[in-house]
Amino acid sequence: MNNDETIIKVDNIKKSFKVYYDKGHTLKERALSLSRNKYEKRNVINGISFEVKRGEAVGLVGHNGCGKSTTLKMLTRIMYPDSGNISIKGRVSSLLELGAGFHPDMSGRENIYINASIFGLTTKEIDERIPEIIEFSELEDYIDNPVRTYSSGMYMRLAFSVAINVNADVLLIDEILGVGDVNFQAKCFNKLMEIKGTGTTIVLVSHSTAQIERICDRSIWIQDGLIKLEGSPIDVHREYLNFMAKQREEIQEEEEKAAAERNKAALHNSQNEAVEIDNVDILDSDNQSRRVFRIGDSMKLSVNLRANEKIQDYFIELNLVRADGVFCYGCSSAADGVKCEPWSGNKIINISFEDLKLLSGKYHFDLHVAAADGSTIRFVGKIIEFQVIAPESERGMMYIKHEWNME
Repeated sequence: MNNDETIIKVDNIKKSFKVYYDKGHTLKERALSLSRNKYEKRNVINGISFEVKRGEAVGLVGHNGCGKSTTLKMLTRIMYPDSGNISIKGRVSSLLELGAGFHPDMSGRENIYINASIFGLTTKEIDERIPEIIEFSELEDYIDNPVRTYSSGMYMRLAFSVAINVNADVLLIDEILGVGDVNFQAKCFNKLMEIKGTGTTIVLVSHSTAQIERICDRSIWIQDGLIKLEGSPIDVHREYLNFMAKQREEIQEEEEKAAAERNKAALHNSQNEAVEIDNVDILDSDNQSRRVFRIGDSMKLSVNLRANEKIQDYFIELNLVRADGVFCYGCSSAADGVKCEPWSGNKIINISFEDLKLLSGKYHFDLHVAAADGSTIRFVGKIIEFQVIAPESERGMMYIKHEWNME
């Protein structure tokens, strides 16, 4: 077997679609729009070229609408490029859309025969492999039921089981491995690694960079219909995730500015309160206002309070809460030994947090001004919100520095 042999060759392909304007909702509006027939030509693929060797697994990454799924559909010949060429050697098997090609009124067994024959298997070959297909799908008790009675996970199991048992030279997968329970996903991954070892070429489209890193030898980042970067998955994904993080930061900053204005107005609707909040901000290490942070950043919460009467014998608590309501951290001036002097009028409270260890998510701060006996003087929830962006591979609530060592 020659592993240097090129199995897939994509040469400068381009693809565009016609996006028609609204033709109206009533019969009259549609009749009037017939003569216009206006549309916008949208370029999805703008000249992509790449090659895939025998036994190589390649991942396609990029944001929604970048063209990666369109590229995969052209590889399967579901659609064709407007220009350029695609050549593929050998039998092709694909998992593009959940249940694609399944007839809902036919049983799982009957759909196995239909799908496997589409992939090029003869009836005799299907007869020989159907026990293995059914066993892998774990659908023995349901295989003779109509597939319209199947859940999405059962659809995925059946589709995957057929696709991997046709002895294809090329396997094309689009965003389907996230369906099903954890055990079956692990089973799918193990099977993919097994068939990859036999020399099957794999092209995988996924939003999960961790998934691609487990399976693929190379990643191709598609951006605006062009290849922006290709190489080892870890290197490509680092650049891709940094790029996406910057885009999210820009969008989030705009959203947070609007939210900050709404919060500011809401904070002033606290008439006749002993303590009011005039302003809240979060600053970065350069004292610049920010609402999006990355793991390891420093932040300073600045709260401008106003006491409408003299406040004595009090302490201040601060709670950090994730958007789903999970309590993450709490601190108080009393616990930290910070003395709170009697106070009336304005007071600015600054609380600094170094080396932020929170993982990706949206968070907010709650503020509690309490009397010495613990009774509430003023409590305000969600005084300000912010977002943390961390590597996708990290899981949980916080990052703990660690190092692997295997002997």
